[in-house]
Amino acid sequence: MCEKQTITPPLFFTMPIKHAIWTVGDKPTPLPITRLATEQLLEDMIENDPRILSEQWMLIGRQEHTPTGGRIDLLAIAPDASLVLIELKRDKTPRDIVAQALDYATWVEDLTADRIAQIYRNYSKGKSLDRAFKERFGEDLDEDLLNQTHQIILCASELDAATERIVGYLNDKDIPINVLFFQVFQHGDTQLLSRTWLIDPVETQENASNTASTKREREPWNGEFYGSFGDGLGRRWEEARQYGFFSAGGGSWYSQTLSMLSPGDLIWVRIPKLGYVGVGKVEAPATPAKDFKIETADGLKSCLEVLSESDYHREYTDDPENTEYFVKVRWLDTVPLGKAFHETGFFGQQNSVCKPTTPKWRHTTDRLKDHFKKWEG
Repeated sequence: MCEKQTITPPLFFTMPIKHAIWTVGDKPTPLPITRLATEQLLEDMIENDPRILSEQWMLIGRQEHTPTGGRIDLLAIAPDASLVLIELKRDKTPRDIVAQALDYATWVEDLTADRIAQIYRNYSKGKSLDRAFKERFGEDLDEDLLNQTHQIILCASELDAATERIVGYLNDKDIPINVLFFQVFQHGDTQLLSRTWLIDPVETQENASNTASTKREREPWNGEFYGSFGDGLGRRWEEARQYGFFSAGGGSWYSQTLSMLSPGDLIWVRIPKLGYVGVGKVEAPATPAKDFKIETADGLKSCLEVLSESDYHREYTDDPENTEYFVKVRWLDTVPLGKAFHETGFFGQQNSVCKPTTPKWRHTTDRLKDHFKKWEG
């Protein structure tokens, strides 16, 4: 599969997104555009290899009936136990498809843990969702987090102008909806599939994290970032404290939100299931492991040469999708794991980085500032 770079158009951008593939040589030739025989073929391809959509989604349902008589093409689950509703269209997608997807989303939002488990059992011919989630993502499925939020993904070869404006408007209103464009090219007897996103997937993931429930109270973001550091999941907090970094990797879902951080940003760091362990100021944008340097007594050295307490996904050093990414941080106040700070009602989620917009985040940072006295530097 050929993949183009992500395109993030401005809102209400109406010029169609075009794909093109050229042969390489003295006389480059554009490959002719063709089409898949059926929508079912695309659905079958995705089911056989979900990486066509995302490296980090696990399919849990197909052609699932809704109470209104519709059928969801595909249903997936993300590493944070959120759901992904996927609607496929082989050809141009009319605006009615957006209304249909939103209608389906009202049903997805109300799915209970037992109903989701049942959907997966039917799809997988009797397998356990808990066991499959553990095997796929390496962590136990937390029922309290299951379906706290969802994304809507439309897959199509092109959009009409009205559909594109509607999707842009909804995204601007923090509704987690995106479009994945597919284009098929003919190269001899082989068909090639190209894809590109209408909106940066990081933005959609962030919108989803901030809309865990349409009923939940929201407020303006306070300008301070939340960070989830997976100690023991390929990295160590004590080394992050010592050498001044925050990191995530093992898949784009985990690392892509690090791109939200810029120099000067304040980030509060939480270890899942333990509590908050520090606060710091970002000093440089996210950098892949092979390019990240650490200050030592002998000068700057590669982080992979210095860090020894965990693997930091070394096996993916040359794989931009799965490598560990590092953000240089000047820690203002930190504590070891054994002194992690937690109270009932604190904000927490599994996105590596996010901009929380709930009253719980304001309450959490107020308490953290009482506890981490040096947070202002």
